[in-house]
Amino acid sequence: MNTTLNNIDKLREIMVALRDLETGCPWDQAQDFASIVPHTLEEAYEVVEAIEAGDMDELRDELGDLLFQIIFYARLAEERGLFDFEQVAAGIVDKLIRRHPHVFADATVSTAEAQTLAWEASKARERAEKAEDASALAGVTVALPAMTRAVKLQKRAARVGFDWPDIAPVFAKVREELEELRAEIAVPHNKARIEEEMGDLLFACTNLARQAHVEPETALRHANRKFERRFSQMEMMAKMQGRDVSELDLDAWEALWENVKMGEPE
Repeated sequence: MNTTLNNIDKLREIMVALRDLETGCPWDQAQDFASIVPHTLEEAYEVVEAIEAGDMDELRDELGDLLFQIIFYARLAEERGLFDFEQVAAGIVDKLIRRHPHVFADATVSTAEAQTLAWEASKARERAEKAEDASALAGVTVALPAMTRAVKLQKRAARVGFDWPDIAPVFAKVREELEELRAEIAVPHNKARIEEEMGDLLFACTNLARQAHVEPETALRHANRKFERRFSQMEMMAKMQGRDVSELDLDAWEALWENVKMGEPE
């Protein structure tokens, strides 16, 4: 390997070697765009996990893993004559300059909110120039986690005036959707209707989170971790009492749960 290269170019050179049909790695040789998507998603979530844990050493490592995913995609495209890493980098450079005229030109933006509006307006103009869907909801990636996508759709609609005036009516909407779900569950089961009403309830809950300025995906991750922590403590507590958790009834579980909660700091 050429030791005079910068690290990005070394990484690109490593990727070429891994993909070499004669001397490369069989696993890397076998991959295509679709097959590495799950790995990309996993690496992105591991970046999030490192940030939420406040582990900067881990974050550095995970960002490297995520960067490798980008190098991988770019190499696959280069092999097909589609584009290469330099074109990927050039594209984002041009986009960032174009969408930040208040930094790189003579426009003025005074707040983060104003910049968000300007960014979305720029994206809308670009879609129009490409003759793409001009809907306010166009371009919200379908592959996003459903809860994250719901918030993005709601924000897009809000920017053109389709939104609640404040949080109070959103509470009412959540209660309304909950009652509609309760009604569907109470009758002979129609799975499709129950699923639809459950979706409406979750959509309303994400709207409530948005109005409360909370990221629901983050809030749910935190709730998941809290549940894991409490459940593990309940298992430990039951073990110390000589009890088999698989034989506990609901009242016993509830007692353990309350004991764990009482032992947590306010």
